[in-house]
Amino acid sequence: MKNAYDKDFRIGILGGGQLGRMILQESPNLNLSVYTMDSSLSSPCGLISENFVVGDIRNYDDVIAFGKNKDVLTIEIENVNIKALEALEKDGVKVFPQPRVVRILQDKGVQKEFYKKNGIPTSDFKLIESAATLKDNLDEIPYVLKMRTGGYDGKGVQIIKLKEDLNDVFEGKCLVEDLVDLDKELSVIVARNESGECRTFPLVEQSFNPIANLVEFLFSPADVSQEIEKEASRIAIDVIEKLDMVGLLAVEFFLDKQGNLLVNEVAPRPHNSGHQTIEGNYTSQFGQLLRSILNLPLGDTKLRGASVMVNVLGEPGFSGNPVYEGLGDLLSMSGVYPHLYGKDTTKPYRKMGHVTVIDNDLEQAKIKANKVKDRLKVISATPTS
Repeated sequence: MKNAYDKDFRIGILGGGQLGRMILQESPNLNLSVYTMDSSLSSPCGLISENFVVGDIRNYDDVIAFGKNKDVLTIEIENVNIKALEALEKDGVKVFPQPRVVRILQDKGVQKEFYKKNGIPTSDFKLIESAATLKDNLDEIPYVLKMRTGGYDGKGVQIIKLKEDLNDVFEGKCLVEDLVDLDKELSVIVARNESGECRTFPLVEQSFNPIANLVEFLFSPADVSQEIEKEASRIAIDVIEKLDMVGLLAVEFFLDKQGNLLVNEVAPRPHNSGHQTIEGNYTSQFGQLLRSILNLPLGDTKLRGASVMVNVLGEPGFSGNPVYEGLGDLLSMSGVYPHLYGKDTTKPYRKMGHVTVIDNDLEQAKIKANKVKDRLKVISATPTS
């Protein structure tokens, strides 16, 4: 029986974005052979991968051709061809997360129904065939409106507070959620291997850019009680076990002002809320993913110290070839670790990289992180008119 250290053992990643890139960067530490597929050689993975295949992860034939000679296949984005993954799994390729799990989580409506059926705390919701029907129920405002499929990085989410907000809503099937009386947004990364071993990373706190609805800062550890920390870990393990999933799962929570934890959404892959683990924890989320899908012992997730992650977003008013203004200032700062994703084009609020700041004291890390945000700007040579 082949093992992960055999020369001909092949691991495949569907998707060539920054998440795949950071998995690739982790893989040499275990001397693993990793292959990636994406539609462009200029993708973040294409720029550094020796084993890169050009193909469409949503195309059945492309996924089959890529996956058929792999021993283990994983994903870095959910928008993949599920039928192809199911066929590969039937033919003996190990696919983690399992296709049936991806099928549940691709659709936010099915995802919410899974929580309800399995006793996982979440906000009240209803499923609708078309957002146009909401104009007949104005008394239900306010609420959160989400596209059931295809949303990412803050896209596909609208907060409806006034009837005028319904003048420009999504087409197609949507999810309507109660608007939570929010205290904090939190996240736990949990991993599970084939042997059933589970391990969670410490709870982190997220701060969002109000315009782009993207995470701007991430704080580790989260400023919550031990009881909240333990409960979030328990719920995250409950979710991955009830999914019977192998791999890495990001569980995002709302903490309401009454102290209740509600699962917002989950993602069956590495996640933006775990990037700080590269420098901030003994094991990174990317190393833990590889351990989990190869059924290796899971790594120690404890904190090395306090950390803050800053998302590096494209500046408003700029599109084109990126220019990283102020990068030199960061490189002279102690405890500051930039990660640029190699994207060849910037545009407003596009994720272009992240910076992790580590310190023995979280408040000091926050001060440094604000300096990072103020100094590092992703612009282009020619501003957009």
